[in-house]
Formats: sequence, C-alpha cells, structure tokens
Amino acid sequence: MDADSDVALDILITNVVCVFRTRCHLNLRKIALEGANVIYKRDVGKVLMKLRKPRITATIWSSGKVICTGATRLYTVIFTDFKVVNVLAVCNMPFEIRLPEFTKNNRPHASYEPELHPAVCYRIKTLRATLQIFSTGSITVTGILMP
Repeated sequence: MDADSDVALDILITNVVCVFRTRCHLNLRKIALEGANVIYKRDVGKVLMKLRKPRITATIWSSGKVICTGATRLYTVIFTDFKVVNVLAVCNMPFEIRLPEFTKNNRPHASYEPELHPAVCYRIKTLRATLQIFSTGSITVTGILMP
C-alpha cells in the first residue's frame, strides 16, 4: 500500500470496568428504597444500580466497594482505590486474515483451536492484553487501560 491508500482503523472502546471504595459502610436497604433504577439482591448482599446516561451498571456492596461496568470511556472521578480493571475494544481490519498462517507465524503468542473457538487468541504479556482475531478481520482486544 502506498501512502494515498492507507486506511485508518477505527478502534471502538465498548466496555470499561472499574473498581473503587467509598470508605464508609453503605445501607443497601436505604439505597434500594430511595434510589432510582435499583435492584436489591439481598440474598447475595449487593445492589445493582443502572444508569441511563452514561449507560453504566454499578454493583454496590455494603462494605463500600463498587464495581462499574458498561462505560465506553474513562470519566474523571475521585474515589479511594479507584482502578480500571478491564477495557474491551473492537476494530475491523479492511481485509480477511488467514488464521492458520497467522498462528504459525506468531507462535508462541498466538494459539488457534478451531474446534473450540473460531478466533486466534493472541496474548501480549507485557501489556496484559488478549486479542481475539477472527478470519473476517474483526479483532476484539481485552486488557487493562494502563500497564
């Protein structure tokens, strides 16, 4: 490809998972009774709170631990022990990928078991990221935001 025919890849972040603590005990019953879009799961001791904008689900424990899933970007927040624990992103290559050949050329990082899963699993240990590479050119990246 020459410089005029280069294609920019659109990488779309589809999910960000973060964990933080409130540094105080939370009354789950009160949150369930007074909160909006809340599901109280008393048997497992947690509350699920679903926000519409941004579209995020927060799992809240009485200890003050909160896990948020579903964000598509990182928001500026200040909490104790705030940590991004996982990011999921997708992109599509403008061409198909020959998975057996790709796996052979990228051992030991790549593994391909077509009987178990239709994608090559490519692990980047230094970044703690895993890529699922499909023959259609679709790639799913799972890992943490910062090494």
